[in-house]
Amino acid sequence: MLFRNAFVRSVVLIKPPCIVPSREIEARLAPVYERLKLSAGRLELMTGIRERRFWESGMRPSVAAARAGEEALIRAGVARDRIGCLVHASVSRDYLEPATASLVHERLGLSGDVVTFDLTNACLGVLNGMAQAATMIDAGQIEAALVVSGETAEPLYEATVAKLLSDRKLDRFSLKRQFASLTIGSAAAAVVVTRGGEGVSSVPGRRLLGGAAGTDSRANRLCQADPAKATPTGPIMDTDSESLLHAGCSLAARTWEKAKKALGWNNRTPDHIFTHQVGKAHAKLTFDMLGLPAERDFPTVSFLGNTGSAALPGALALGIRDLDIKPGAKLALLGIGSGLSCLSLGMEW
Repeated sequence: MLFRNAFVRSVVLIKPPCIVPSREIEARLAPVYERLKLSAGRLELMTGIRERRFWESGMRPSVAAARAGEEALIRAGVARDRIGCLVHASVSRDYLEPATASLVHERLGLSGDVVTFDLTNACLGVLNGMAQAATMIDAGQIEAALVVSGETAEPLYEATVAKLLSDRKLDRFSLKRQFASLTIGSAAAAVVVTRGGEGVSSVPGRRLLGGAAGTDSRANRLCQADPAKATPTGPIMDTDSESLLHAGCSLAARTWEKAKKALGWNNRTPDHIFTHQVGKAHAKLTFDMLGLPAERDFPTVSFLGNTGSAALPGALALGIRDLDIKPGAKLALLGIGSGLSCLSLGMEW
């Protein structure tokens, strides 16, 4: 896929206020650790996650997403009446029905002419939303789009801790399948994508070039949150982390090869690389298998955890803030979501 006239005007990350260190989670799980003879510190040691953040009690995905969307519109210099499409792209949502996008739309006071919908694809949602926005812009359907995500990890975290503490049959194997749920953090992200040219935005745009997609649906059982198994506290997620790691990185490698051909790039082309943030093992295997220089990565997982669909745009937002990105620099956005789905996109600064 190649985009002709799509430009990213702003990328925003909103970090929740409550910091939860891995050692605090292990303190809550001390009875489990003691019974299974596990040493404290293994959560950070295995994942590289020192801490993650949670929202204040009662935060709704739509409220978090709207906060990020409001900031993104301000930074993009795009008037609300220019927005032709609003995509809510997070795993978390307020209701099964209506679409959470409708609640974000109301909070932001957008026009009644806006195309509004939820797009859910596990952790890949925001990148999918960006690609959909670019496609609509190229087709002349809209001139600007807002893609938002509001991930609320608290219910999953609380339900997982409660399950682990109450399950007297829990062994090391079953604990391992719940371990990924302890890496999750909350965050909100938003991206404004517009057409090029004058009159849409008052700030410079960074061109979204295109890329390639990949799917391996044989892996759709490796990470599942089954509504039928949800508890009164929240959902329960069952994850075969090791199998998911290898299947995901293999798919990412195949997708990256297709993206390089579409973009005319090679492995030395990207000046900066932003990936979905899962853990240190995932990062190492990704760069090893894709043959990319790891020093061009911008990791955030150690202090944000895995924030789902907000992880990659969140890393991009912090990278834009903290890195000295030169004009003409090439940025690789390497996203992946359980299922498995993959999207590799290129940007030009």
